[in-house]
Amino acid sequence: MTEAVQHVRYRWHMTWEARVLTMLTLAFLAFGLVTVYSASSIVALQAGHNGAYYMLRQLSGMLLGLVLFAFAAKFDAERWYDLAWPVMIVCLVLLIIVVLPFTIRWAPRIHGARRYLFGSSMQPSEIAKLAVVVWTSMLVVKKGDAMRRLSKGLFPFLVIVGLLDVLVYVEPDLSSAMFYTLIMGIILFAAGVRIGHFVALVAIAIPALYSRAEKLQYVMLRMTAFFNPGVAPHVDYQARQSLIAIGSGGLLGVGFGQGRQQYGFLPFAYDDFIAANIGEERGFIGLALLVLGFVAYAYLGFRIARAARSKFQQLVAVGIVATIVISAFLHIGVTIGLLPNTGLALPFISYGRTSMLLTLVMTGILINIGSERERVIGEGATNPLRSAEQ
Repeated sequence: MTEAVQHVRYRWHMTWEARVLTMLTLAFLAFGLVTVYSASSIVALQAGHNGAYYMLRQLSGMLLGLVLFAFAAKFDAERWYDLAWPVMIVCLVLLIIVVLPFTIRWAPRIHGARRYLFGSSMQPSEIAKLAVVVWTSMLVVKKGDAMRRLSKGLFPFLVIVGLLDVLVYVEPDLSSAMFYTLIMGIILFAAGVRIGHFVALVAIAIPALYSRAEKLQYVMLRMTAFFNPGVAPHVDYQARQSLIAIGSGGLLGVGFGQGRQQYGFLPFAYDDFIAANIGEERGFIGLALLVLGFVAYAYLGFRIARAARSKFQQLVAVGIVATIVISAFLHIGVTIGLLPNTGLALPFISYGRTSMLLTLVMTGILINIGSERERVIGEGATNPLRSAEQ
């Protein structure tokens, strides 16, 4: 009996959905690394760097992200319930540090906004997406039937997420503020909150959002340029160059490294508009396959959510899928001219180490939700390469 006890351990066994999602994630990462190199090599050379400068920086973030991905995949997702408040508080503190006047040494103004800490090493507004998902899911489960009442149900969510919105608005980053509210709304809807509460929320949010947008000149210029192309050519320049890139790609694209927009015609072709590079070099087929990839991510993620071990994990899974897939479709929508410029990165693909880390951690959490904890007994219990004897 003593010997048997010594050969007992527990491990996470991935379902087929989690296994396929892992392979899909690795495929996204490989494709993204190649795409970043193609879209940034000329810009890097023009800036006096090595042609692989941005790709190597992305690779460093990716390698760290894969370590965190593996940890999150083996970390019981239910424990995020107790970590929800600490994660939210840390994000609030980081966002406050970003916008304080005397912290400009650590949070410099880049491209007219203060969104980063330590140069461009950390973007707290990206990390806050995870905070919104786990905190909203936790509070929904904690409140239970109280969610049916507006004052005790919906109001606390509006206060905390509203505080996040205000802090990123000050940066300014209205897109992230809107995104936090959208993800919160999706989780609340999945939890069964009364439709009347959503109607009230929308009735309050639209006028408030419009009044805030009016105060941000760049937002109004982008909206004007979107609805009236050509009125503000200096504002919709990116959008026009993106359409030129995608149009020149045709059905099959011009080929890897053969695109012309990365010569500097399309600003941030490796970041905010990387889907334009994909459309130019891989053509309509490449963009279509990219869309199908994120559709597959959504399908696998929602299957994992449906079979989750608890309501909290179910809501977290829904929030993670919504965060990653909606970000992808908004990014693609901007590059093909269906939406005004939002500045959202393409998950797994766009250059940006904070976004990469966040995306991989969230996917790791989703993998854990899609895994089953099993008890392994026998001689193979201490050897992960041997089959288990149940």
